[in-house]
Amino acid sequence: MKKLIALFAVTTMASTTAIAGVALSGSASVSYDDNGSAASSTSYDADLTITGTAGGSTLTASYDMEGASLATTAVDLSTTIGPITVAADMHQTDESNLDDGDGDLIADTDDTGITVSLAVPVGDATIGLDNSGNVTVSGTFSGVTIAHTIKDGSDKTVGSASIAGMDISLTNDAGASTWSIGTTVSGVALTLDSENDISATFGLAGNTLTVTHTGARAATASSATKHSKASAAAKTTVAVSRSLTSGATLAATYDDSNESLTLKASVAF
Repeated sequence: MKKLIALFAVTTMASTTAIAGVALSGSASVSYDDNGSAASSTSYDADLTITGTAGGSTLTASYDMEGASLATTAVDLSTTIGPITVAADMHQTDESNLDDGDGDLIADTDDTGITVSLAVPVGDATIGLDNSGNVTVSGTFSGVTIAHTIKDGSDKTVGSASIAGMDISLTNDAGASTWSIGTTVSGVALTLDSENDISATFGLAGNTLTVTHTGARAATASSATKHSKASAAAKTTVAVSRSLTSGATLAATYDDSNESLTLKASVAF
C-alpha cells in the first residue's frame, strides 16, 4: 500500500522550451507492477530529446535521464541540398547479444554511418536512390499509396489504402507478407493483423479502455546473424487510462499471461 501511495503522490513539472531553433521535449513515468505471484517491482523512465534546426538542417539527440548520469540513445543529423538528402547516424547502439530466447544479434553491429539519397518526382511518383544502391518508387494512385524498394535479393513493397471506412496496409518484405486492418465501429477503434493480434479502444466514463489480444508466436531458429527466438503463448491485456488536468496520465494494465497488474503515472512535454 505504501508503494501505491508513493506512486500517486508524485508531483511532476513539464515545460517546452525553444531557444534560437532549439526545442526540448521528453517524457517521464513511474510504474508499480505486482508481477502476479512473483515479487512486486517499481520501475522508472525519463527521456529527453533535443532538436536543433537551422534552415533545412536538423540535429536530433535523445537521452535516457534515469540513473546517475545521462545516457545517449540516439544522435541524428540530416540536411537537404535540393533533391538530395544527407543523413548521419552518429550514435553506436550497444545491442544485447545474449542467447536468451529474444532473437538478439549474435554480435554487435556498427549502426553509425552516412546515407545520401536522391528523390526525383516523375508524374505522380517519386523515384529515390541511396548510396547503398537501393531504388525506391513511391506514390499515391487512385487513393492507394504504394512504395516499392528494389534491393539486392530482398525487394520490399508497402501498400496502404482507405476503403469503405477501413484502413488497410500490406507489406511484402523479401517474400514474407504481413497485413493489418483498422476501422471504427460505433465509437470503438478496432485493429486486426496477420499475426492474429486484435485490439479495441473506446471511451468509458471519461477514461480510455484498450483491450489487446496478442496471438501466439512460434519459435524461430537461429540464423547467421541472430540467436534463436523462443515461442510465446497468446495473451490478453486490458488497460484503462485517464488524462488528468495536471497534465499527467494514470494507467492501470492487467496482463493475463502472469495475472499481473501494473499501475503507471506518466507525463510528456
